[in-house]
Amino acid sequence: MGLPKRIKVTSGQYSLVDGIPFQLPVQCAPSPTLMAVFPINADKAEAALPAEVHPLRLRNNKGLLVVTVINYLGTNIGKYIEYSIGIACTHGLKPAPPLLPLLLMNTFGTGQYVLELPVSTKISVKGGKGIWGMPKHQGNLDFKIGDNTVSSQYDLDGQLVTYIEIARPSFSFLPLLNIPAVNYCAFRGMLMKSSIYIKGWAGMKLFKFAKAKLVLGDHPHADVLKTLEIENQPLVTAFIPGVVGTLDDHIESWFLHQAEPPSTPPEGFESVIDLPQDETWPPSPSAPIIGETFGNLNR
Repeated sequence: MGLPKRIKVTSGQYSLVDGIPFQLPVQCAPSPTLMAVFPINADKAEAALPAEVHPLRLRNNKGLLVVTVINYLGTNIGKYIEYSIGIACTHGLKPAPPLLPLLLMNTFGTGQYVLELPVSTKISVKGGKGIWGMPKHQGNLDFKIGDNTVSSQYDLDGQLVTYIEIARPSFSFLPLLNIPAVNYCAFRGMLMKSSIYIKGWAGMKLFKFAKAKLVLGDHPHADVLKTLEIENQPLVTAFIPGVVGTLDDHIESWFLHQAEPPSTPPEGFESVIDLPQDETWPPSPSAPIIGETFGNLNR
């Protein structure tokens, strides 16, 4: 699927939203990206999701944890790293059948529910959360490309949250041509849905050929991940040397709901309204990479 017609037509136009200037489309320069997908317990994943969002189920009650890190080398709001941790999901009143949502993505609202989304800069928090409802917050991040591995560490408050490292796949002629990806997030008491269109060439490994290591640290932000029963063998690893992502400015939202009245108010605009348009990065992560570990690069 290519870019929507509206994005093409409005290309080159200018916008000013929440004090942040944009030249459309909201797009990044070619930027390196790593990805690892681990099987998890789908029932445990269901407990971490809001109403009407369901884990995308494989057979044998398996769901998918998706870790994606992008080192944005140039965007409308500068350079920054974005470290996404999400659960592959569907959206609707009822859970979808196993596997079918991988083929009928629009029918089942296939995407990922984002659990964690640290970024390097405050302006990225201000725009991503305030406009698109993404659960962004500033963290200590890095992105390292070696001859044989690609890795990224995420620290918060001086503690390790997560560390991901993949064996760098050899380059393959697998085009990711304008493939849409859907993100679901919770903000202001609403479920927010946004779409990004990605384009690039990837090196990819599948099943037993995929090698990755995921470490969960002691920071409380890693606690929900520790409930998911992550498996050691990733299903997919990928490295995209120069992805181009185009973020759609079209957003959808629904009220979040539950059986009992919420006991505390959800996070709202007060968390972003006074943030400056600051592109300064915090120090690089430095916490020891020690914690609950999944996967093995040396198999």
